[in-house]
Amino acid sequence: MVSPIRNEDILVTGGAGFIGSALVKRLLSDGNKVYVLDNFVTGDLQNLKDIFNNMDADQDELEERLDIISGDLLNTDIEDLLLSNDINYVFHLAAEPFIPSCYDRPGQFFSVNANGTLRLLLACREADIERIVNYSSSEVYGTAQDIPMDEQHRVYPQSTYAVSKLAADRLCFTLFHEQDIPVVVLRQFNCYGPRETHPYIVPELIAQLAESNKLELGNIEASRDLTYVTDAVRGASKLINCEAAEGEVVNLGYGEDFTVEELAHKTASLMGYDDVDIETEASRFRPLDVQQLHCDYTKASNLIDYEPTVSLEEGLRRTIDWYLNEGEWVWETTLEDQLWQE
Repeated sequence: MVSPIRNEDILVTGGAGFIGSALVKRLLSDGNKVYVLDNFVTGDLQNLKDIFNNMDADQDELEERLDIISGDLLNTDIEDLLLSNDINYVFHLAAEPFIPSCYDRPGQFFSVNANGTLRLLLACREADIERIVNYSSSEVYGTAQDIPMDEQHRVYPQSTYAVSKLAADRLCFTLFHEQDIPVVVLRQFNCYGPRETHPYIVPELIAQLAESNKLELGNIEASRDLTYVTDAVRGASKLINCEAAEGEVVNLGYGEDFTVEELAHKTASLMGYDDVDIETEASRFRPLDVQQLHCDYTKASNLIDYEPTVSLEEGLRRTIDWYLNEGEWVWETTLEDQLWQE
């Protein structure tokens, strides 16, 4: 049985983001030394400060095992970073992740998500890294043609974001075979939980319902497979420790999908509303939308004994409680703000 990785020196690119910071917390709790590379354009330093909350360990000792490096994937000397810190494993999450933004910046998305991944992989080759997990996305599959969707499902990206992630996937595949770079492609289906950094559907619902029972939404018939973030990062922390996964694509998800309308009613009920008033807005529809995603994680179960443990209702409750009691969403607001930060 494969165990979570422990007592290693690990780089997490994009470690100040939503999934990245949850992964950092998991890695620290398992005794690893973690280096975070993030440009803090969409990642938030507070996410990294918050990871020490409720951790049963000495805070000074934890902070000694976390090294935060402010830098851009396209400009940082990654090979030097890896070699100078004796890093053995890499989780690659740094990306332009928010699909609506790719309509304004397709070149930036492809540069970061595809070229940035190539740059990282080649640096890992030179530094003789033990294993890399490259975070991909279920968006590369496009709308489900077969249910559930396993790793053999056809790929049909329906946004520039998804195209750029698929390009990175294929770079991983070819460089594994051509250059013996020990990389695993993790296709993560949708995640949710506290400290989200973009207005995806769950935080958007919670934020609107915190004001009233009136919702302004887009395509409410679209359905997504939603994994609570602690389940997702537990799976990732085992996947990087699995030699049999090298050169493979592996899905991680929940195994069930829910429409936006269903999620709206579930979330509203958990927030104390007897009913919810949903209005759809044309401006919220995507030019091309993925209508359904439903994960088959059989391969992950076979490789690393993966199984999600947090139900949708429990995950929503935890996320709502965090938002109402101690959190706020930190989202990019406009293209101008994003460019100013860069």
